Amino acid sequence: MDVARLKDSWRAVAAHGDQVPLFFYSSLFLSHPETRELFPTGMAGQRDRLVSALGRIVSQVDQVDELLPFLQGLGKDHRRFAVVAEHYPAVGAALLDTLAHFLGPAWTDELASDWTAAYGLVAKVMTEAADEAAKVCPPWWDAEIISHERRGMDVAVFTVRPNYQLDFRPGQSVAAESNLRPKLWRYLTPANAPRADGTIDFHVRQVDGGIVSPVLVHGVRPGDFLRLGSPVGERLTLSGEADAVLIAGGTGIAPFRAIIEQVAAEHTAGGTRKVHLFAGAALSFYLYDLDGLRKLGEEHPWLTVVPCVSQGPAPADARTGDAVDVALRHSTWADQDFYVCGSPQMVAGTVRRLREEGVPDDRVRTEEFGSDTPIGGTS
Repeated sequence: MDVARLKDSWRAVAAHGDQVPLFFYSSLFLSHPETRELFPTGMAGQRDRLVSALGRIVSQVDQVDELLPFLQGLGKDHRRFAVVAEHYPAVGAALLDTLAHFLGPAWTDELASDWTAAYGLVAKVMTEAADEAAKVCPPWWDAEIISHERRGMDVAVFTVRPNYQLDFRPGQSVAAESNLRPKLWRYLTPANAPRADGTIDFHVRQVDGGIVSPVLVHGVRPGDFLRLGSPVGERLTLSGEADAVLIAGGTGIAPFRAIIEQVAAEHTAGGTRKVHLFAGAALSFYLYDLDGLRKLGEEHPWLTVVPCVSQGPAPADARTGDAVDVALRHSTWADQDFYVCGSPQMVAGTVRRLREEGVPDDRVRTEEFGSDTPIGGTS
């Protein structure tokens, strides 16, 4: 398998933009109409996710340590769509058909062999992961909403109780679907470490133009149920024993609350890790969990909480500026690992600033689930 040839061919195909997923899904549904029921009625957002996922897979095809956990997570998570092993050949055939269409004369027997081998590896890893997961957990969890609190106009904090124990690591995400928006999913990150009673807290902000997030903020009530997928993602989970700098924007504080609980358990067992949390918002009004964060800082001497406001007046204990700039002014950060969570724009800007200041990429961790999923929607 010629990795360089794979990457070059994908760049050439991806340059055709929206026409690529449009052709792919047309090919898939025409040749295998039974697969149509796996997808939501509206396919607009789905098209972007396909290209994003394929781009990531191809870009990391020669980085097995990075790619393998991603594919295994997808395989486990796709069980919530009732995806079975028999669906993978159909997807593979549509993919090859799409590549041949857009590459034209450049689609050679050698390139077809490369893509067949690459897709075969992807399908094998995903199906094996799904089979292993089926031995120990259900394909999805039905979770009752037991409390729901609005924090301002566009944020909700709510707690669910899954019907079975849902094991996850702080920093991982789970996809959530409401029957008010069937077959449309949004990734949520638990705001707590696993509890003995199995309950999970989520923080959700309504996304402009979103379909699922308005329902989670304004539509659901205690007593309603959500369907949850398998935990996915490893990049935002704690790694090693280095001190941690957590940079959050908006509801990006949710996974960091879970990580803080994990570090608290480490300290109970004799751990020494220190944590700095920089929680940012454009206006002080949007620091919806400020009292809770202050309480955490008071409870844990190893935790420093720094609220940050980039526009307008700030609370007395807050700093002015973007969270990443406040963090960079706070210390030189010689050996700490950085964890970043927030909107895509906030994450991209924060990573760019850290890189400009010379922070090595391998010390910056972000999660990418939510846009990299070939099947299913998030909004």
